[in-house]
Amino acid sequence: MITCHLKYVIDPYQIPAFETYARLWIGLVNRMGGTHHGYLLPAEGASNIAYCQFSFPSLAAYEQYRKDSESDPECQAAFALATEQRFILSYERSFMRPVFG
Repeated sequence: MITCHLKYVIDPYQIPAFETYARLWIGLVNRMGGTHHGYLLPAEGASNIAYCQFSFPSLAAYEQYRKDSESDPECQAAFALATEQRFILSYERSFMRPVFG
């Protein structure tokens, strides 16, 4: 299993728009074979940092998801929302392997 950890720098004045985007991706990742673990949005402290994590059975499965998302209409609509509204200023993507009890 591989877990993708994303750290976003977002526009703090557009948190509702980012939350809409986040809710879209939770469903999309789950539909496309992953397990989304949710987003963490600003509440206290830094007002412009958000996180998310989702897992796929393998790095190959994640790479297939990325390829498939390029032609999926719902994924393309989510990408377009972020591009048009510009609520994501930057992001960092890391891959981890989870350890469970």
